[in-house]
Amino acid sequence: MIVAPSLLSCDFSNLEKEAKQVVECGAKFLHIDVMDGHFVPNITMGPMIYKNLKGKVDAVFDVHLMISDPLFYAKDFIAAGADYLTFHYEAVSDVKEVINHIKSLGARVGISIKPNTSPNVLDEYLEDLDLILVMSVEPGFGGQKFITGALDKIEYFKTKKDNNKYNYLIEVDGGINLETAKLCKNAGVDVVVAGTYIFKAKDRCKTIKGLIELWL
Repeated sequence: MIVAPSLLSCDFSNLEKEAKQVVECGAKFLHIDVMDGHFVPNITMGPMIYKNLKGKVDAVFDVHLMISDPLFYAKDFIAAGADYLTFHYEAVSDVKEVINHIKSLGARVGISIKPNTSPNVLDEYLEDLDLILVMSVEPGFGGQKFITGALDKIEYFKTKKDNNKYNYLIEVDGGINLETAKLCKNAGVDVVVAGTYIFKAKDRCKTIKGLIELWL
């Protein structure tokens, strides 16, 4: 089980300390939400924010681009240290072009879909993907309620993965807590992203370990 704390919910004035703490508590990924104020109605961090963390924090940098032009900006985010670079299916006109471009730059590639997007739109790309991010809230803001329709999508991608021996990770983001994480685990998810649930917890280590133990 992989827990990916979303840095969107951390204390940015103590970014390095916050990141190190959750990794020491057992998180393997750090989830970095990038929003441009155009594709989604919010603006967050650019590549320079996490560039200085690379090499200081022993974690996989899982960068989620919620932006309108991932093809143009991919190089900058990978150069800053993205291990996985995920873009939105809904943001591009040529999905294959963006997949090939990200791979050519040396990163692993992921695609994310919004809650109202059918999972079958990704069928022709599944064999090329390293990660599929199922959004269980509308992208743009943290702290939203989990949309249960995400569970059907997780099951869909899990079945496709098993039947065709694909290698992608299935990730879910939005409204994750112990209860919803258990539902996602039963549906077949590999990675859970949690922001508010982890960073606002009284005991972050206990919270992260509680998520990990669901898979033990």
